[in-house]
Amino acid sequence: MPHSPESNARVEELLARVAGGDHDAFSGVYDALSGTVMGLACRILRDSAQAEEVTQDVMIEVWRTAGRYDPDRGTAKGWVLTLAHRRAVDRVRAAQASADREQRTGVLGPDRDFDEVAELVEDRDEQRRVYRCLATLARQQRVPLVLAYYRGLTYVEVADALSTPEGTVKSRMRAGLRQLRACLEDET
Repeated sequence: MPHSPESNARVEELLARVAGGDHDAFSGVYDALSGTVMGLACRILRDSAQAEEVTQDVMIEVWRTAGRYDPDRGTAKGWVLTLAHRRAVDRVRAAQASADREQRTGVLGPDRDFDEVAELVEDRDEQRRVYRCLATLARQQRVPLVLAYYRGLTYVEVADALSTPEGTVKSRMRAGLRQLRACLEDET
């Protein structure tokens, strides 16, 4: 439908009927303006899929808000194209904001140049090897090492916890670490 003064008057009449809930009138408005809305959205968005979404959103908005159209402020086509322009610009701004957030997150987030799953598997495998090797140590060597490494106690705190002289605890821990290292090297 060409957009002559007669066609604009026709669209305004149809829009007034759409405000009253007339489905057939909405079909007429859709047929008359959806192509123009799509063209405007394509020019702004430069993506036909997004332009189709914006066109659909705008036409739904026309259906829902047709009663807000004021012929004293402009043509029906102008009103619908204003809705389309705003919606398309909002889409561009939202996409830019999303890209900016992703960029900031990428800059602030840690670099991950490794496979997290593989790293987790390796960590668990190493943990199992350490547990197996700890189990081979004598109790007097294993307990001080467990208290130091898994509870975070210093050798002085370990000595206090075990009521054992500090020098004895140090010697047992050193001997236990040597045996633990040898066991871990044998497993690799």
